[in-house]
Amino acid sequence: MFSSIDKLNELEKWFKNRTSKVIVAFSGGIDSALVVFLARKFLGKGNVLAIISSSPSLKEKDLLIAINFCTQFDIELKVIKTTEFEDSRYTSNPVNRCYFCKFNLYDELNNISLLYPESEILNGQNFDDLSDYRPGSIAAKEFKILHPLADCKLSKNDIREISHYFSLPIWDKPASPCLSSRVPYGSEVTLQKLKQIEEAENILNDFGFEDVRVRHFDSIAVIEVPKNQIPDLLKIKDEVSTKISSLGFKQVNIDEEGLVSGKLNRAIA
Repeated sequence: MFSSIDKLNELEKWFKNRTSKVIVAFSGGIDSALVVFLARKFLGKGNVLAIISSSPSLKEKDLLIAINFCTQFDIELKVIKTTEFEDSRYTSNPVNRCYFCKFNLYDELNNISLLYPESEILNGQNFDDLSDYRPGSIAAKEFKILHPLADCKLSKNDIREISHYFSLPIWDKPASPCLSSRVPYGSEVTLQKLKQIEEAENILNDFGFEDVRVRHFDSIAVIEVPKNQIPDLLKIKDEVSTKISSLGFKQVNIDEEGLVSGKLNRAIA
């Protein structure tokens, strides 16, 4: 038996205590995927609605993964369009940018929940997230969003183990934060920048690098891959740089520290 069985049992109890329909804020990532899968498993099809926003800050690949996931596991999915890009408090990219994004999302979900009396809204926040800088969690608290993974103290490793146990196809999917997180705070978030970032990361994926970040410093693209993969990237640096430069960057650099999720948050400290 796998080591996270006790936490899976806790999750089952958590869901069995629900007395209403649940609406899950689905991002296409492994955390919210496990939440929506277990909600479907423990509560039944008619009591679960997954909602994902086709925001410009979400990779098209991740949207497709989310749609395919819900189709595979017979989960009702609604794709919505949020309007955070109409809010200058978001696009100006302050250090709490994530708050305005999540406020917009949860406001939309809250309106949808009015159609389902006594429904509850869930997200994929895990126990590890509680020690990270996540201003979006403030919006979650304001809208009384529930977080079963954090409540049951599931770490990222627990989530991957349980997802692997259920043979979920994205159990080993690398973390994929929103594209806006690649833009340094204080630098405006634009649709053009997000398109450049997404296409640059797709190029790296095509070269076989799965877990990547391309940070957007205006005319400079800074590539991050796991540190142990940097030697492989350096071997094809010229070819990669040429392709990424064609997207509109004047310079392409490789960050030799390697991939560090949330690296731009260092500027806050």
